[in-house]
Amino acid sequence: MADDMDIQQRIQRLIDEEHGLRSQLTDGEISVSEEHERLRRVEVELDQCWDLLRQRRARREFGENPDEAQVRDARVVEGYTG
Repeated sequence: MADDMDIQQRIQRLIDEEHGLRSQLTDGEISVSEEHERLRRVEVELDQCWDLLRQRRARREFGENPDEAQVRDARVVEGYTG
C-alpha cells in the first residue's frame, strides 16, 4: 500500500503529465482527440489519487488504520456529486 507521500508524488507526476499534454497540443505534437483521450485518463487517475488520500486522512483522523484505504473504482470516484 502506498503511503501519503507516495500518493502525493503520484499526484504531482499526473499534474506534470497533464501540463505536458497541453503543451504538446499547443506545439502541434498531438491531436486534439489524442489530448482529450489522454487527459481523460489522467484526470480519472488524479481523482482516484485524491480520493485515496482523503480516505487515508479521514481514517487517521478517526483512529483507524490509513493503510486499509482502497483505491475506488473510477465509476465510483467520477460519480461523486459533492
